[in-house]
Amino acid sequence: MDINLPIFQDLTLTISDKPNERKVYPSARLQKGLMLNYRGLDLAEEAVGFGLPVLKQGLQTIFPGNIELELMHRDSIWVVTAIYTMNLMEKIARPGTASLKSKYLYTAKNYLAALIRQFPPARTPLTALSSGLRRLFGWETTYEDAGVRDEVRMVFTVNQSLGSLLVEADTAALPRQAVTEVIVMNEQGAQPFDQYRDSSGTCLSGKKIGCWDEVAAEEASFASSTHRIAFSLHRVAGARLFRGRELIGSRLAWAGFGYSFPPTARGFSYTVRFEKLP
Repeated sequence: MDINLPIFQDLTLTISDKPNERKVYPSARLQKGLMLNYRGLDLAEEAVGFGLPVLKQGLQTIFPGNIELELMHRDSIWVVTAIYTMNLMEKIARPGTASLKSKYLYTAKNYLAALIRQFPPARTPLTALSSGLRRLFGWETTYEDAGVRDEVRMVFTVNQSLGSLLVEADTAALPRQAVTEVIVMNEQGAQPFDQYRDSSGTCLSGKKIGCWDEVAAEEASFASSTHRIAFSLHRVAGARLFRGRELIGSRLAWAGFGYSFPPTARGFSYTVRFEKLP
């Protein structure tokens, strides 16, 4: 099922339960959230879209590999129910070979990823180290079965008259003893969305945005200097809001936000607002 949801003239949100045949980025293996399309141009690049659930089990991250979709439409309101099956984990492989099996390698990789996000001064050298190791050994990212099959129910409500998207997450079925954190991603492409601003007056562009910094302002936005469109979110009680943007060759090309909250939260919701810029 391919679903197209109009926001305003020339801007739509799309979602599909079909595999992505354009495997430009490793993340094509994942099921995605809602992706932006502007005047027929896909603005997603490597990003996972709006409203994509991701689970953490300690340092291990679990991604969705399957999705079931249902659509309802009345007047200017579209409601999409998406059941995500959380069953994939990130691995490292050489082209044309099976993934590497070293437990120590993945422990080091996960710690390195955590350090890159948690310590801004170390990001440049650690990112260079990670990219250098990948080039040296010919490593690439792949996704494989994680040995778990949890479900997260997401409901997306698009209100065309308001130019908004309401995202509701139902995490009641998650195993509390295994899942340590739930993250709901809201990403689009890094090249289209190159500017960040928030209600505290902070304005950043390009690499100055950072790759995973907490947002303290009540409202924050990503904007496209090329297409003159923007999307905004608010902080939500009980969750932490992070911003990020990464553009690294053919591996990473995303910009957006992530809400992080404990699995004890029975339900979680927020609104994405879209606007045209002058």
